[in-house]
Amino acid sequence: MMQVETKELNKWKQYTITNEEGMSVSFLNYGGIITEIRTPDRDGRIENIVLGFKDYAEYEKNPDYFGALIGRVAGRIQNATFESNGEQHKLDKNEGEHQLHGGTNGFNQVIWDGQPFESQTAAGVKLSHNSPEGEGGYPGNIEVEVTYTLNNDNQFIIDYAATTDKTTAIALTNHSYFNLSGDLKDTVHNHFLTINSERFVELDKELIPTGNSIDVQDSPFDFREGRLLSDGLNDQTNQNKIVGNGYDHYFIFGNRNENNVVVVEENSGRVLTIQTDLPGMVMYTSNTLDTGIELAEGTSKPYLGVCFETQGSPASLNHKGFPGVLLKAGETYKKQTIFTFDAEN
Repeated sequence: MMQVETKELNKWKQYTITNEEGMSVSFLNYGGIITEIRTPDRDGRIENIVLGFKDYAEYEKNPDYFGALIGRVAGRIQNATFESNGEQHKLDKNEGEHQLHGGTNGFNQVIWDGQPFESQTAAGVKLSHNSPEGEGGYPGNIEVEVTYTLNNDNQFIIDYAATTDKTTAIALTNHSYFNLSGDLKDTVHNHFLTINSERFVELDKELIPTGNSIDVQDSPFDFREGRLLSDGLNDQTNQNKIVGNGYDHYFIFGNRNENNVVVVEENSGRVLTIQTDLPGMVMYTSNTLDTGIELAEGTSKPYLGVCFETQGSPASLNHKGFPGVLLKAGETYKKQTIFTFDAEN
């Protein structure tokens, strides 16, 4: 039988879902923040594979968004403005003239209502939040539900759903930093990735999309046949350098019916497969992560984790030709991302 354990903390609740294979996922009702994902390596050793603070009080600041649910819109919105139905909406600015990850009071700082559920084959928690009109500067009241589910196939599933009473922008994601070496034994340089993507979104010096998408061919952004992350972390290509030597770019997924992302860490044998109905993802390789933050398994440094932020593209609010993020009244936003964990011999 799958189970969900609820632990009362000082201000928040922590939920831990455990399956019959020994895998577990722990997260807070504050920000929907995933604090641990524990999975077995090829020898059956169960270790944590995401970055999290040693002191949970640090999640109140959490400038790097460790493990957090991001909304209303994940990513950067140019000049913190967008237009819908002929009306200009001015949003909170929290990164220079722009908005990042929903602004100063994004979903990462919300105490969500949690409803645990259990069955023979799966267990999880449904997190819900009503975001009033004007929160972060956004139009429309929206009702949001995010469901975290773990099953006995070592699949961790995130289901996103939302409705609004007025056209608004929404692009939800989770900002977990993965490190498949286990308990932070190594950086992510030797993570071998395959990404079903032929194009990525070009960024300017402020990390704002230029409106151009670039063919990955003959570049460190071509992961179609698989490559090490170190290829881009060590490359001097302008787009790698502009984000602090690495990746912080939106990859547009191909239309083929296959896995969107496969990650292999050779030393542990761990394999992460990502499948989603979302049109793309931002991959961020923690290029600018500060050194010396006390984490659960050690201290932070650049390249200690990699984020796979499956989402729509906020570039669509300012440029044509990108996956849209507008939700109209009467429509339902419904998206899913599945993280499957395995280990190869």
